Amino acid sequence: MKTVITYGTFDLFHVGHVNLLKRARALGDKLIVGVSTDAFNELKGKRSLVPYAHRCSVLASCRYVDDVIPENSWAQKSQDIVRHSVDTFVMGADWEGKFDDLSCACEVVYLPRTKDVSTTALKQALAVLSQVSQELG
Repeated sequence: MKTVITYGTFDLFHVGHVNLLKRARALGDKLIVGVSTDAFNELKGKRSLVPYAHRCSVLASCRYVDDVIPENSWAQKSQDIVRHSVDTFVMGADWEGKFDDLSCACEVVYLPRTKDVSTTALKQALAVLSQVSQELG
């Protein structure tokens, strides 16, 4: 059995996330998804709109995902690879080169992002809508 692992915040779950998970799952027999906890996101200077437990529930319901684990630190990836006997580590192409050090433990694959879709863009659109609503209201 070939095990694949990926990590992310997965805030505002969208088609780009689905595409990444589908392509990652196609690389093996089992897909594990590490989800950044709210505390880890704070350390990274990020804030999720959707709470950690909810993001995990959404991912667990996705047919491409076999297991969901918490991501608490940058350093845990190498430990997770060993703990879960991972064959392939997958991240979006925006992270290209950032995890090449893991190639001594498993195959590292960077998948292309879905064009014109990102959580950042969705958050920016929501902020604009909120501002317009405040100005009108």
